Amino acid sequence: MPGAKAEVVEVAGREVTVTHPDKVYFPETGHTKLDLVRYYVSVADGALRGVKDRPMALKRFVNGAAGEAFFQKRAPEKRPDWLHTVELKFPSGRSASEIVLEEPAGLAWVANLGCIDLNPHPIRATDLDHPDELRVDLDPVPGIEWAQIMDVALVAKAVLEDFGLVAWPKTSGSRGFHIYCRIEPRWVFTDVRRAAVALAREIERRAPGIATSKWWKEERHGVFVDYNQNAKDRTIASAYSVRPLPDARVSTPLTWDEVAGCDPAGFTIDTVPERFAALGDPWAPMDEAVGSIASLLELAERDEAAGLPDAPWPPHFVRQAGEAPRVQPSKRRSGGKSAKKAEDADTAEAADSGEKGATAEASGDGGASEVSEVSGAGRAPNPTGRRKSKMPLIEIARAQTKDEALAGLERWKERHADVVPHLAPADVLVDSMRGRSSTWTRIRLNLQHVPEDERPGQEPLEVDYDPWNGFDPRTGRPIA
Repeated sequence: MPGAKAEVVEVAGREVTVTHPDKVYFPETGHTKLDLVRYYVSVADGALRGVKDRPMALKRFVNGAAGEAFFQKRAPEKRPDWLHTVELKFPSGRSASEIVLEEPAGLAWVANLGCIDLNPHPIRATDLDHPDELRVDLDPVPGIEWAQIMDVALVAKAVLEDFGLVAWPKTSGSRGFHIYCRIEPRWVFTDVRRAAVALAREIERRAPGIATSKWWKEERHGVFVDYNQNAKDRTIASAYSVRPLPDARVSTPLTWDEVAGCDPAGFTIDTVPERFAALGDPWAPMDEAVGSIASLLELAERDEAAGLPDAPWPPHFVRQAGEAPRVQPSKRRSGGKSAKKAEDADTAEAADSGEKGATAEASGDGGASEVSEVSGAGRAPNPTGRRKSKMPLIEIARAQTKDEALAGLERWKERHADVVPHLAPADVLVDSMRGRSSTWTRIRLNLQHVPEDERPGQEPLEVDYDPWNGFDPRTGRPIA
């Protein structure tokens, strides 16, 4: 009832207490926390299929979709005895007990914590070393139309089927698109990622004008096939997850017949329950369609034999054997000392960053990462002390929220109105960066399309936010 401090919801024989049920989570639509809980209960069979028996990081929006999220990898100490956990180890060497959902009531319980979307790992709690999902994340660069994303999705489907895998499509609920494949849990994370790299490169070979496997944003065009979503400790919003967008959009499983003409805006917290009740879950047969990545690994071997190095990893991973230089192309110096210095600096920064301290650049829905090019984690931004780049990149803002960063960009545009017409959508790089326990936003501009004599230089940042001020980036703890 209105104004109630708590409400008890019965879910499959269990009672879940929803605190502050009338708290508005989506200001533009008016949906409340209780609406979110009831949504997940209404699609429980489908939503649980995406997360059941999987360790799950808790991405909590305690102030609703319009507020900032924070990440909670460790399960809350106060939890029902029917909720289980599993100890998960991260690339940094740290470990944490993460929540594992096994029944519909768990969906209501995490929604009450402010988890708008669900972010499970691609492994089962019974086998933490061998993923049973290959995840394809299609991430468009700015300015790319939805129709082109769908074209790339259909190319990805054809490639997966050619290599013996069944592809299951879903909207991401944001700008991109996801395709999942159930795989035999017999390969470790590095093998699954290696197969994903080969897949991304094959998609690019078949559709070079509209798809790319290039990791560095300054090299991308069209739709990026984000292979690094298959690295250990990476998560993607699961099937039937509500996304923290103003219209409460949902990451919705589809049939392939629906893909070409689908409109992601049509799948929301209001429409998906009706669709689910009428059509059921298109992904219901997924667990019976388990495939092998052996043929993709054979493709990876052929690519490696042809001289292709391993593609870049996220920055908080230790440098891998056979990996291409972890240096942005704009910093490379062929055969010179500067490239080695840049690579050493970037690799050291990545190694030092760890699970919490990584200065990571989130790319689209799943959070692909790049090494920060201006300063390492825990150091204040140094916008005027950069190495000279081949690609004319300048930094505009580092802000606690995206709105603050975009406001800074608008102020910059007002001062440089003559430059703005030269900027293509892809030249504005808006990056969600990983901080201590939440994300922050960085904005850069690529001035490649601005005549050289008209390019403004690097100026003091419009917003100069340091997410590590007062904290040790290696431990995440306050500096004594």
